[in-house]
Amino acid sequence: MFTGLIAECGRLVKREATGTVWRLGMEAPRLVEDYLRVGESVAVNGICLTVVEVRPPFFSVEAVSETRDKTTLSNWAVGQKVNLERALRLSDRLDGHLVAGHVDGVARVQVVWPEGPSRKVRFQVPPELARYVARKGSVALDGISLTVAEIHTPSAFTVALIPHTLAKTTAEDWAVGAAVNLEVDLISRYLEQLGAPSEPGTLSLEHLQQAGF
Repeated sequence: MFTGLIAECGRLVKREATGTVWRLGMEAPRLVEDYLRVGESVAVNGICLTVVEVRPPFFSVEAVSETRDKTTLSNWAVGQKVNLERALRLSDRLDGHLVAGHVDGVARVQVVWPEGPSRKVRFQVPPELARYVARKGSVALDGISLTVAEIHTPSAFTVALIPHTLAKTTAEDWAVGAAVNLEVDLISRYLEQLGAPSEPGTLSLEHLQQAGF
């Protein structure tokens, strides 16, 4: 579990394929120096991946074909910047929102509006995911926790980027046509499941209402 608050903007330094498994090498001095260990989960551009090797200032993760098919990972080029976040500790503050690191789909940049030192960006979202995006709700874009500023029909939304976000993440490089990993709000997915017709013995939204929740 993550929060969508980027700990370090690292760099992809190696990409190797062994059968269907890709090994990705990341340069991330601050993350590695903070006692990063093999077996930990790290969100790389919003994708939850497992650390398989640590050699300061580098670490490596592995990705299978399912991950590459559902995300932007196949398009990553050696040398590009990536957003990095370590898994949430139970004692940490939840300053962003709950992010699982399980990418739902790929969104594309439609429009970029500079507003002084800030910026607004409109994204086209896959139609099947548009229902989970709400005005003033949360989304994770390339692992960055952001608030939805506006909803556009039929399936687009806008976020506002403050100077700090632009300076500390890859959001500064988002341009028209760019693809980013999208994870919708976890709560919206669970609410849909609870509201759906349920089988005997399962918990539904109706059950919760009857119980006074």
